[in-house]
Amino acid sequence: MGGRRGDDRDLSGKKFINDPRDVVEEMLAGFVGTHSRLVRRLEGTKAVLARSVHPGNVSILAGGGSGHEPALVGYVGAGLLDGVVAGEVFTSPPVGDVVAAIGALDTGAGVLLLIGNYAGDVMNFEMAMESARMAGHKAELQVVTDDVAMGTSDTSSRRGLAGSFLIWKACGAAAAAGLSLEEVRRVAAKANASTRTIGVASAPGTVPGTHKPLFAIADNEIEIGVGHGEPGMRRKAMPRVDEIVDELVEHLVSAEPEGGLGKEVATLVNGLGATPLMELYIAQRRLVGNLQQRGVLVHRAFVGNFYTALETAGFSIAIMGLDEELKTLIDAAARSPHFTQPATGP
Repeated sequence: MGGRRGDDRDLSGKKFINDPRDVVEEMLAGFVGTHSRLVRRLEGTKAVLARSVHPGNVSILAGGGSGHEPALVGYVGAGLLDGVVAGEVFTSPPVGDVVAAIGALDTGAGVLLLIGNYAGDVMNFEMAMESARMAGHKAELQVVTDDVAMGTSDTSSRRGLAGSFLIWKACGAAAAAGLSLEEVRRVAAKANASTRTIGVASAPGTVPGTHKPLFAIADNEIEIGVGHGEPGMRRKAMPRVDEIVDELVEHLVSAEPEGGLGKEVATLVNGLGATPLMELYIAQRRLVGNLQQRGVLVHRAFVGNFYTALETAGFSIAIMGLDEELKTLIDAAARSPHFTQPATGP
């Protein structure tokens, strides 16, 4: 398994790439070129911005390491994110790119920074926020902490996982409705507190340019509580998928704070990169049945590869408890390269 004739590069990782050092730049070039009617590249940065931003509305800016496609860049568009700053694979984006994106997106109402709870992302976005404020921009930060795998009541230590999509959706709709920065920040905190996620994997992914998997799982085992490239909390022999879903739902409904989900929810069954849609829909079937037995109504459901981790085999389940405000925001229209939803009528 060598390189091409006349090329001594080692391609034994068997990924369809050129130079591993160029994967993010080449991915962004292909993405922006494909979706140029909806998005644009901010010159001199790895920031992708919506082609049109409504003057006077709050803008939503997210960011983080690449390798999770279609997240995060796939959700830049109307009613979702106004911009994403992409880092290298599983690497936080640089402060300068974030500052430039804030400046480009602030049309007078300010910018909400909406990121997952990872140390590098939090540090860099906080630094960028302070720099932008010194330059005269209004900016606020909300950290997503939807991961409940570890069972801790200290939400500040939880990772930001695929439930981020539900929070992006709510915040993007709130901003599109013309809410102030303070109000959009309130919606973000409320949506975060109402959202819980847990994942499971049967095989890990591999970072481009390396041959070592992100973590090891035996052929007959699964790992419960995985993140987007991070190992989980425990392993067990591979059971039927109905048993897996039941175990994940039990974690979700029993997580602190108790009773936080309520009787009506939005759900997301998210593929981690190498799980067929057939299997995701089988998991979705059990998820809805389990919740119905608990007296919980699924108001809106999403299934697919929303927030992956390279070619990890597995899936995550996210649940957002809904009140009337969050229900309206989840139902609102949105249009982006990888997610489009028409407005839901009365």
